[in-house]
Amino acid sequence: MRREKTVLVTGGAGFLGSHLCDRLIADGHDVVCVDNFFTGSKRNIEHLIGHPRFELMRHDVTMPLYVEVDEIYNLACPASPIHYQHDPVQTTKTSVHGAINMLGLAKRLKCRIFQASTSEVYGDPSVHPQTEDYWGNVNPIGPRSCYDEGKRCAETLFFDYWRQHSLEIKVARIFNTYGPRMHPNDGRVVSNFIVQALQGRDITIYGEGNQTRSFCYVDDLIEGFVRLMSTASDVTGPVNLGNPGEFTIRQLAELAIEMTGSRSRLTFLPLPQDDPKQRRPDITQANALLGWEPAVPLREGMRQTIAYFDRLLASGNNAAAQ
Repeated sequence: MRREKTVLVTGGAGFLGSHLCDRLIADGHDVVCVDNFFTGSKRNIEHLIGHPRFELMRHDVTMPLYVEVDEIYNLACPASPIHYQHDPVQTTKTSVHGAINMLGLAKRLKCRIFQASTSEVYGDPSVHPQTEDYWGNVNPIGPRSCYDEGKRCAETLFFDYWRQHSLEIKVARIFNTYGPRMHPNDGRVVSNFIVQALQGRDITIYGEGNQTRSFCYVDDLIEGFVRLMSTASDVTGPVNLGNPGEFTIRQLAELAIEMTGSRSRLTFLPLPQDDPKQRRPDITQANALLGWEPAVPLREGMRQTIAYFDRLLASGNNAAAQ
């Protein structure tokens, strides 16, 4: 019989964090949600306010945190280029100092800790699809490096705490994820295309739109988180979590236009520096270790995400209307 736990989720008011809070509460656990609301939103967790098993703390993980919990999910960090490049020094601090503080807490509590890492550790990959043993092709001094190298350093810290202090760690490398509660102005391709299509604006594609991405629906990803956290103590990861189905950016734009019934046109701008040309996970390990693979097709996930943004725009939300 599974024991109910008190679980800390840093970045818990963010896109992924809020869905994880929902899942953990549905599974019968108590949740301590920590967020500094730099990119997280109270709108994402307002339905949980007042729930007897939910506690919200405004806190920045770059500062030490003193709580008593049974498990830690460390999701705190801006995750879209617009947000993490807004204050790149703080982004690096969040990844590195945040990891040090949460690992220190886990060490004191002798509890299991999960790190939300990223496919960005692979950079602009020269290996396709990307397996966990690929070391990556990252520019350490480019405009994206605050996030890429911050997350790489965080992984280093996690594995050093595992080797040096026998800490139970779980590291997931997250590939492109989408779904309800994405920030409407985060610059990510799914939210960009849907909002632009719903508003009838031109859809902006960088380059010729031939670069590829793999899109995983948020519910599938959270299932992967929970399964990884519950594995045996000798399973550390890193484990790729993402959808191996590969689409070009242009295909995604055309799907957004079709599914919204929009008259938006495609416009093309120069490709940003260090933007990966291909991104697709090899999920062999996730399948073997977790029995996990994505279940939600892109069209179904897009339907639910479009419905969310349609409601958000209809509500007159200022952030979405800009």
